[in-house]
Amino acid sequence: MSGSSALVVVTSSFPIRGDGSEAAGAFVADLAIELAKQVPVRVVAPGHANGLEQWAAGVEVFRYATPDQALSTLRLWHPVDAINVHRVLRAGQQATDAAVAAGPTAHVLALWALPCGNWARRTAKRQGIEYSVWTLGSDIWSLGRIPVVRSLLRRVLHDAEYCWSDGLQLRDDTQDIAMRPVEFLASTRRINRLRTKPLKSQPPYHLLFLGRWHANKGVDLLVDALKLLVDEDWRRIAQISICGGGPLESLVRAGVTQLQAAGRPVVMQGYLARVNAELAMLDADYLLIPSRVESIPVVFSDALKVYCPAISTPVGDLADLISAEPRCGVLATSVSAAGIATAIAQAINSSPVEFLPGIKRCAEAFDLTSIAERIVAATSQ
Repeated sequence: MSGSSALVVVTSSFPIRGDGSEAAGAFVADLAIELAKQVPVRVVAPGHANGLEQWAAGVEVFRYATPDQALSTLRLWHPVDAINVHRVLRAGQQATDAAVAAGPTAHVLALWALPCGNWARRTAKRQGIEYSVWTLGSDIWSLGRIPVVRSLLRRVLHDAEYCWSDGLQLRDDTQDIAMRPVEFLASTRRINRLRTKPLKSQPPYHLLFLGRWHANKGVDLLVDALKLLVDEDWRRIAQISICGGGPLESLVRAGVTQLQAAGRPVVMQGYLARVNAELAMLDADYLLIPSRVESIPVVFSDALKVYCPAISTPVGDLADLISAEPRCGVLATSVSAAGIATAIAQAINSSPVEFLPGIKRCAEAFDLTSIAERIVAATSQ
């Protein structure tokens, strides 16, 4: 990729509100800024309205209007939702066309497969340029189960110049659909702060959950697990913070209220803005990941970079990443409240400092500069 030819990044994940609810969006923004150190970047991203904005040096953003409600929650059989879906699909395609037409374009990179990959595919085909696709778990494990959508997904993946996935098992599952080679490429954000105080070697410990309050993220399992902890466990816990928001808010609120009434040091907060999320992880001794379905969540790599070990369910790639020696955290034996409670008890009877060698080992795979360099090298050929 040379001269003034740009890389167009087409995504459904990009900051709009900046309230901490867009974890993947923060990663894409960081990636765009890192890519722009090497090539001009035009980003096609959701927004409150169609428009063009200068995001950072070398990064222009072409916004396409989206409703406040996530596309994945819209019901195609409902007339109003169906109209909203149609509007987003049309606006996204138009924004992709506009971004590519705005100047010399060397390549189109879609984050993620649908609908962004299809927008990239159609525009690239018309313009006679190549496109590549990076997949998320929702692309493959949710959309890939729908027969008609799976067929479109296969075409989008198969026709791409390069295809990446942000998980190891996800890579293998993407290959099954795409019928072509797929490479693993980790998604990770830039962390602006470093831990300045040593990891604790003695209790009491501060545990943190940071994410969507959704069944896939297992926040309900976490609340039930906390109810299973005994007095001896709680004497080793300074505080458990549950931060985020989502459809299970009423369940989380009721559970936290019950725990507080029993005198347990559990607090809940809404989504944390990026700076506050980093500070929360720096203050935490363990990060809680009680997910039912997961690949490699961005919050996991965030925690690694601030030397915060994880307590996780054995889902997706987390099982291999955490259990590899030296370990970077504690892995539950099952995706259940009982399994999570046992893992928490094990962690607080260990010490965070024990996991430092494993954290340093695992963090090496999540270097944003290296990831950007790999993308530019591939798409410039």
